[in-house]
Amino acid sequence: MVQENHLCEKMMRTIREHDLFDADDKVLVGVSGGADSVALLLLLRQSGLHCEAAHCNFHLRGEESGRDEEFVRSLCRDISVRLHVADFDTRAYAGKHGVSIEMAARDLRYGYFERLREEWHLDKIAVAHHRNDNVETMLLNLIRGTGLKGLSGMDYRNGYVVRPLLDAGREEIERYLSEKGQSYVTDSTNLETDAVRNKIRLELLPKMQGINPSIFETLQGTLQRVADAAVLYKVAVEEMRGKVECGNSIDTKTLRRLPAPRAILFEILSGYGFNGSQAGEIYDRLDGGPGKVYESPGWYLLRDRGRLLLRRKDETYACLCDVLPLEGFVQVAPDVDFEIRRIHCTENFDVPREKSVVCLDLDKLAYPITVRLAQEGDRFVPFGMQGEKLVSDYLTDRKKNLFEKERQLVVCSGGVIAWLVGERPDERFRIDRHTTRALLIRCQAHRAVSPFS
Repeated sequence: MVQENHLCEKMMRTIREHDLFDADDKVLVGVSGGADSVALLLLLRQSGLHCEAAHCNFHLRGEESGRDEEFVRSLCRDISVRLHVADFDTRAYAGKHGVSIEMAARDLRYGYFERLREEWHLDKIAVAHHRNDNVETMLLNLIRGTGLKGLSGMDYRNGYVVRPLLDAGREEIERYLSEKGQSYVTDSTNLETDAVRNKIRLELLPKMQGINPSIFETLQGTLQRVADAAVLYKVAVEEMRGKVECGNSIDTKTLRRLPAPRAILFEILSGYGFNGSQAGEIYDRLDGGPGKVYESPGWYLLRDRGRLLLRRKDETYACLCDVLPLEGFVQVAPDVDFEIRRIHCTENFDVPREKSVVCLDLDKLAYPITVRLAQEGDRFVPFGMQGEKLVSDYLTDRKKNLFEKERQLVVCSGGVIAWLVGERPDERFRIDRHTTRALLIRCQAHRAVSPFS
């Protein structure tokens, strides 16, 4: 009875400190049949919470899988708890999705729990991870290589998933069940040493206990301190991020002046799906020439002059119209509108000088007048020059980056470029002293509502 009360008090202290439940919460408890999940179900019922149980049969251990399911069914009948059971072909799922058996089981388990939570209008999902699991996870991450997050261990609360036993040790849990006379099942694979986690559990940690008998308490304290440090680190990274990131652009000159710039860049890029190796290479080559493109699953990153530019892979950019009207307001790209007017030119007519506006001699234009994205091999005669120039060379001279070049629009007269939009008109369509009619096109950021509507 002493151990039973001690473990319940420890769990309730964890619940209060980390605000895991409200008094009227309905809780779904994941129950495998092992000591940890059986104890969690009994303790949460003892605390007065409304509990329902969920069991996943992954069919990975032959007769043991059926034995575990029958045990959980019997337990829930005896204590009058509603039980939900699901059967999974775990190996087939792993093969289909190209993941390990362990990852497949995890995905199936938490996916099932979340579906039950929504369907039965439950408030939380309680799982039975405890202090030993937490320490094993930290050591596993340390062996594989990790950052502060991996050394912080498991979260007490992650969305709807809560871990009320995270401060309790496995020995405490087993003594609690022994005092209650409550049986449980044992997964025979936990006694094998082929998996890395089991090697940590059965070989490494016992040796560490030989050096420090209180190793679990010691490492749990370390976990908590690292978790606190990780919170402070996250705050500092967000502050530094605000100094170097603007939209999808990272200022590399400012980045270099910050403390621990490599770490800051890693944290920024990891949010875009780039791994540590990529982030390290990108940092090492910040001074490289512009134009290098890196890829993550969802993003392109372009190294430009003094900055890194990011663009989503699923972001489409195309012309939304082809033939331009001679009057009116038209959206020509996702972010670009044209205002088009025909004007009469007098002797005092002042040609606009803004790059966003062009005036073309209407009588020199051939129809149709179209707009499209610039293409490889495009040429034009830049205003004020005599010979033709490749559009790509002109944009390079203007220090335009790859992303900007891919979005460069051109207005064409009968197939001949008349305006490199936002840059320069073609000399052949310029306004001169003989011009009496002109076509004025104003380029501006797209507006959802037309000013003419």
